[in-house]
This record gives sequence, structure tokens and C-alpha cells, in this order.
Amino acid sequence: MLADRNASAIVAVSDIERARTFYRDILGLTLEGEVMGDALIFRAGQTQFTVYSSPFAGTNKANAMTFAMQGDLVETVQALAAKGVVFEHYDIPGMVLNGDVHESGPTRLAWLADPDGNLIHLVEGMPVQK
Repeated sequence: MLADRNASAIVAVSDIERARTFYRDILGLTLEGEVMGDALIFRAGQTQFTVYSSPFAGTNKANAMTFAMQGDLVETVQALAAKGVVFEHYDIPGMVLNGDVHESGPTRLAWLADPDGNLIHLVEGMPVQK
């Protein structure tokens, strides 16, 4: 039924203009379009996701979106930190925090929040099991 359909993230925000600035100017994503004045469509790699205005923005305390990095996680974290992005730090068994990056062998993870507190997860080197 859904196995052959594409999926994408949808992220609730309280201020659509603030979200536009964050996702376009801070994260550097391409704004592909707008829907009815309260939703923005962004491109990330070969996918799109929606950012929309909602009174429930910021109520999700789990990851809202994940980006698969390609050997550039550390550089990306440094570039975002230079733009004022603050990264989340967690106590994760088996992982070492190196600056803003959690590491365990080839796996590197970082988390940041958008202005509404939606968690964005950057992942590199995590093996996928089939």
C-alpha cells in the first residue's frame, strides 16, 4: 500500500518567517515554494520537506528530521556553529562527545534545534541493517 511511495518530513513552526530565515539562510536549504502563505517547501538533496505554521510547534521532544551526512559532518557542525547554531549534547552510552559531535568508531552524530525546538539530527557513518 505505502511501500512504493516517497516519504518526507513535515515540521511545525510558530513563526513562518523566522523558520524561512533559519532553514534557508542558516541551514542553507533551497526554498522551492510556498503553500497558502503558511507552509514552505524546502529541498534537501533529492528530497523535499514541509515547514508549516502550527499552534503545536515545538511540542515534539524527539527528532523531527534527520540528514544523512557524507563525510562532512564535522565541517558542517563547525560552519553552523559559526552562524550561531547551538548544538545539543547528550549522555549516550558508548559514545564520546568531541566538541559538538558524538562519536563511536566511524559513527558521528550531532543534534541541533530550530527556533521552535524541533530537533534536527545529523548522522554520519551509521551502519544500516537489512
